[in-house]
Amino acid sequence: MSSVKSFRKESIEDVIDGYTYERIESISKFLLDRTKQRPDIGIICGTGMGGLADMLQEKEIFPYRDIPDFPVSTVPGHPGRLVFGKLNGRSLVCMQGRFHVYEGYSVWKCAMPVRVMKLIGVKTLIVTNAAGGLNQSFTVGDIMLIKDHINFPGFGGDNPLRGRNDDRWGPRFPPMSNAYNLGLRQLARTVAKELDLEKYLQEGVYCLLGGPSYETVSEMMALRLLGADAVGMSTAHEVIAARHCGIRVLGISLISNICVMEHDSEKPLANHEEVMETGNHRRKDLEELVTGIIMKLDTA
Repeated sequence: MSSVKSFRKESIEDVIDGYTYERIESISKFLLDRTKQRPDIGIICGTGMGGLADMLQEKEIFPYRDIPDFPVSTVPGHPGRLVFGKLNGRSLVCMQGRFHVYEGYSVWKCAMPVRVMKLIGVKTLIVTNAAGGLNQSFTVGDIMLIKDHINFPGFGGDNPLRGRNDDRWGPRFPPMSNAYNLGLRQLARTVAKELDLEKYLQEGVYCLLGGPSYETVSEMMALRLLGADAVGMSTAHEVIAARHCGIRVLGISLISNICVMEHDSEKPLANHEEVMETGNHRRKDLEELVTGIIMKLDTA
């Protein structure tokens, strides 16, 4: 069996075009040939949220390093496994760990697993992340439903759809005005109310920056002025790829810290340990929320 043990040096063709449809199809076939599961729901687990995959029954686990042509996650809190299984009878596939540009990957490669999910049969994608709260009315531990995003790298042309378009995925110029499905957000609010999680629930705009350094005070003030409620280093490119190929999306941010918006402040600085700690603290609530949403998806 082929195995990816380290970063593969990307050719110019890869950088411009990414993997071909056939190459991604071969990854999907590799997985489908080795699992009995046929999921129509995909979940991307953010930092500290890998417990969502641990909830599955009848699990079949594929470490990223054992999947041909698959990237390898290098960030603490991202175990690096593709997990197939069932949740109360519903078939799912979960990414326990995602990929980031700051790890050295091209943006199209960070989004590539979403296309693998598409060919596996996924129709609904739930993306989760840990994010810094720019909105000062938010509290650490709040759960923010993403209603829109600001993709800052995309402003400069660093888009996962860059290069020649293959119409088998979707149109050359896909709209993103409906990137985060309204029906799914409404369903999430209903489930949150049933679980008595309304007091933790927010809705807002997620902003993607490249990282890995956290933002300066002036940068955070500028982002807030532009309408961003939370900031992170992932998610938007995955959502763009999903919408390009017709997958509907629900985005959820766990507010792991409140951004310091004052120069010369003596408040604690953002750090990765705090992000992971918040994820562990709110883990059960997130698991219950996502489980409830999945159980009611047919009504969305």
